[in-house]
Amino acid sequence: MAKKRLIDLYAYRIVEGKPEYLLFKRAKGKIYQGQWRMIGGKVEPDETFWQGALRELKEETGLVPITFWTLPSVNTFYEHKSDTVHHIPAFAAEIEEGQKPILDDEHTEYEWLSLEQAVRRISWPEQQRLLKLTESIITENEILEDWIVSIPS
Repeated sequence: MAKKRLIDLYAYRIVEGKPEYLLFKRAKGKIYQGQWRMIGGKVEPDETFWQGALRELKEETGLVPITFWTLPSVNTFYEHKSDTVHHIPAFAAEIEEGQKPILDDEHTEYEWLSLEQAVRRISWPEQQRLLKLTESIITENEILEDWIVSIPS
């Protein structure tokens, strides 16, 4: 069985100088149904991880980021059904204030939330940790040039 290549993406916008995070409620019949989650998905065989993250952002929301960058950490968890330890690259995408996501069939609703609200909504500890890391990097204005991904036009 081929190993799944997955990504996590934390979309945010800045409102009155503070980050707000975009979370989605998973639709019935979909993996993680009923859970509030960030953008995530599988990387296609011909894609890099960052290309997969950008594609998932477009497919799940229709949004285009102002700034797109890699988080200097990964989401690591064990999946007992496949007996696999996953190391999932994480990305962040700044979205221009005023843009509204267009929901796909994987989600029933979305909300822009403060860090505290988002952390309470997300069930997975690693994703909570990555949200907090994203917040810290944004608010300390510490996005390193090496982390920024140039998006082809």
